[in-house]
This record gives sequence, structure tokens and C-alpha cells, in this order.
Amino acid sequence: MSWFESLILGLVQGLTEFLPISSSAHLRLTAAFADWHDPGAAFTAITQIGTETAVLIYFRKDIGRILSAWFRSLYDRQARSDHDARMGWLVIIGSIPIGVLGVTLKDQIEGPFRDLRLTATTLIVMGIVLGVADRLAARDEAGGRHRAVRERKTLAELGVRDGLIFGVCQAMALVPGVSRSGATISGGLLMGYTREAAARYSFLLAIPAVLASGAYELKDAGEGHVSWGPTVFATIVAFVVGYAVIAWFMKYITTKSFMPFVIYRILLGILIFALVSAGVLNPHAAE
Repeated sequence: MSWFESLILGLVQGLTEFLPISSSAHLRLTAAFADWHDPGAAFTAITQIGTETAVLIYFRKDIGRILSAWFRSLYDRQARSDHDARMGWLVIIGSIPIGVLGVTLKDQIEGPFRDLRLTATTLIVMGIVLGVADRLAARDEAGGRHRAVRERKTLAELGVRDGLIFGVCQAMALVPGVSRSGATISGGLLMGYTREAAARYSFLLAIPAVLASGAYELKDAGEGHVSWGPTVFATIVAFVVGYAVIAWFMKYITTKSFMPFVIYRILLGILIFALVSAGVLNPHAAE
């Protein structure tokens, strides 16, 4: 991998990680369209450490409170009823599905799951799911301003069942094209959570999964499967760009619809199918 490739891929990772459009799909597509080698699951996992570092800094106050309360809950029974302590346990519980499936499906993640036809399918299908979830949320918000309707839930109402459902949604992002934030936010909206609550828990839930995945894949870098210099550079670029994107996105979702992302996902999926069908793009391009 050249330094120019690492710069572009780092920018793509930072721009797309927190948006519901799938960073893994865009890294895969960038390599395919540019006729570069597929950066691979290991490169993706390591560069995600950069974007998750942005999450750690952006949510540092929340994370600090959660960790402090969680550690107290280990020896103080009364502290276990604290919301932040419960959130710490719920993040752990919600991380179980992706941990189990990530190890179980490792070979598929690095092989068949990277077929561009599957990526196109997940872009379209999950785009439609996000669109439906967004419409339901918009209807509740509009109804709440004019008549008595069921209010959307906040993270204070998050329990073990919903935490696990969030975790299953996050695990779906092991397939390029699904989108970690898109799947978990969609799941949250369909369960009745506010946009802000769904996005916030989505980002917190990703921290242990992404850091563990990146640490696990570091062994490939050490064995020569990933170029150290360009990969570290791409990770730094992803961190800088990712921090700016997450700050913008958290403000955006409080007043705006997800429909622009829905339309983009569907159009991109259709474009990929068209190019593959016309023989312009090989579904295994860049592998």
C-alpha cells in the first residue's frame, strides 16, 4: 500500500465510520474503483482504532462517569442501581454478540462477505430499514407536538433485553455494507428510542468491539500482512476526520432526518449492481 492510498483510505474511514452508510463498504469500493488491492478486514479493523479514539475523546465525560460508576458497582451493592453503572454493564452485555460472531465468522468476514454483490444488497436492504425506522421516529416526533402519543425512550430506560438487541444489530455490521451506526441506530429507532439516544448508545457500544477487533488484528500487521507505516498514517487521518464528523453528526441528528443517507445507500447499491451486471466492475475486484 502506498502513502497516497493510505491517505485516501484514512479519509474514507474517518468520513464514513460514524455515518449510517458503512465505512467497510466504502473502503472496499474505494479500492475496487481505484483498481487498488482490497485493504482487507485487518486494515479496516486497525484504522477503526483511530475513529474510536475520536469517540473516546468526544464522549470522554460520559465514559469517565460510566467507568467510575461501573468499578464502584463491583464492590458497592448500592452503586449498582446508578444509571452510569448500569450503562457500563449494558455496554458489556451488548458487546457479546459481535464478539462471538466476529470470532466464529472470521473466515467469512475476510472472504465471501467482501463480495461486492453482497455489499450492494446490504446497502439497499439496510437503507430501506433505516428509512422505515426514520419515518416511524419522525411520525412520533410530529405526533408528540400535536397530540398525546407514546413518547420515545431515552437511555435511562435501556434494559438488558434492548441492550442485547442493540448488540445483535451491531453484529450485523460484520458484513460490509450494513454499517455499524446504521444498524444499531435503526434497531434503536424501531425499539422506540430517540435519535440521540440510539446514536449515543451506538457509539458507546462500538468502543469495546472496535478496540478489541483492532488489537486482535494487530498481529497481522506484525506478521507482515499489513504495512505498518501507511496503516498507522491512515489511522491518524481517520482519527482527525472522524472527530470532526462525529461532532457534526451528533448535532445533525437532533433536528434532521436520515433520509439523505437512505437515498444515498439505495442509489449506491443500485449503481454497484448495474456496474457488476454490465461487466464494468468485477464483484471480486481488488481482492
